[in-house]
Amino acid sequence: MPWGEDKKTNRKTPYIRVRRLPAGKFHRYSNWTFRDYFVNFDTTIKDLLIGNILGFFGFILGLITCFFRLVSKKTRPNVIFLKGGYVCLPVGLTARLFKIPYIIHESDAVAGLANRILMRKAKKVAFGVPLSEEVQTKHPNYVWTGIPVGPEFKAVSYTTQLSLKKAFSFNPEKPLVVITGGSQGSKNLNEATRAILPELLKFSSVALVAGRKHYEDMVDLKKYENWDKASLESNFRMWEFNTTMNELLGAADVIVSRAGATTIAEMAALKKATILIPFERLPGSHQVKNAERLKKANAASVIYDSEMTKKPEILLEEIRHLVKSPRLRADMADHLHEEARSDAADRLAKIILEEI
Repeated sequence: MPWGEDKKTNRKTPYIRVRRLPAGKFHRYSNWTFRDYFVNFDTTIKDLLIGNILGFFGFILGLITCFFRLVSKKTRPNVIFLKGGYVCLPVGLTARLFKIPYIIHESDAVAGLANRILMRKAKKVAFGVPLSEEVQTKHPNYVWTGIPVGPEFKAVSYTTQLSLKKAFSFNPEKPLVVITGGSQGSKNLNEATRAILPELLKFSSVALVAGRKHYEDMVDLKKYENWDKASLESNFRMWEFNTTMNELLGAADVIVSRAGATTIAEMAALKKATILIPFERLPGSHQVKNAERLKKANAASVIYDSEMTKKPEILLEEIRHLVKSPRLRADMADHLHEEARSDAADRLAKIILEEI
């Protein structure tokens, strides 16, 4: 590991060198019908046609860049760790050319395109979801490590949950529903919240993380966020993004969220009753498969984005059902918590070190 000088202490300290890599993303949309390509003509031209042409050249440039960075044995790594995504594809293919061992981590219930291409030659393929005995027998290099999350994501006691509600100015005696579409937000989830918010506030407090991308479109909901000096009177708060998401989610009785793998891992670590809203048209339908697997295990409730968009009342009734069913919430949270692996990062580190 390289060493550098800390300007504050004048001491030599190790650091991680970051080097950018060009890559090309290939745009795909699951479940599109022939008609969708004409209805969504702007998306078809911009993303699928122009985007994929640019993506192809980006991929070629990435291969060339990787070749020149790895061709010298002096700077060639002993092992490469690939987390998934299109940027990993040129790295993995170049590593294969130079016979550099690489390890993959796949978070979702279904592998993405880049990982599917690279899996066959990987030394180890670490999964974020549990593997069946059949898969483990067929693929001995597959291993379940779980998904690393920050140590701050951990289950809290009932007393701590009440304290967290107070810290966010909510009534600690009232059920709290936290709705989030991630750091960028979800337009459809935000709009559904707008439609059902007046009814939601009749039986629960609501925290909405609208996201950086869509917050400005939702500022009209601030009219529900009424304060009397430092006291919140309306039991509704909205953020563009919350820097203490672990605490906000820890305060929740019910969480409504997209079905990304890392988000699910965080909620599993927190041991929370969750309603997942998978977006069906993502490549590989990975959010749908993440959600369906958990629904089958009674670890989460699932409402598809298309259903919610057509009829937001479906989301309202599911939230109402969970809020009024504490035993169901507890059972669901217990099953979801079984997915959590607090030692996921240690397991991954051990696998990587074994190849050095």
